[in-house]
Amino acid sequence: MTATFFLFWVTAASCQDGRNGESGNAARGKAAIERHACTACHAIPNIRGSGGNVGPPLGRMGERSYIAGELPNTQANMVRWLRNPPAVVPHTAMPNLGIDETEAKDMAAFLATLK
Repeated sequence: MTATFFLFWVTAASCQDGRNGESGNAARGKAAIERHACTACHAIPNIRGSGGNVGPPLGRMGERSYIAGELPNTQANMVRWLRNPPAVVPHTAMPNLGIDETEAKDMAAFLATLK
């Protein structure tokens, strides 16, 4: 009984902080967006220094149907896009910033909160 409770607790804790392989952590995602200076190109609500106008504004990203006008707006597609935009849309202006899988999941979680 104790081992079962422990396994349940570990599983619940990993899901809560975004390390379950499925979802990210929005707070860490916001920090990653700031660290990667996404606001140099995008206007993003709740991010300091936001106001870039090279890329599209990302407000209400969580309500959009498509990413880059091509991909259905799902977490998996957002992660794919953030990790390597030119691999998804070859002539995109958005560069590959070397974002790893965990960071991309976190960033996708934050962007999904923008509604």
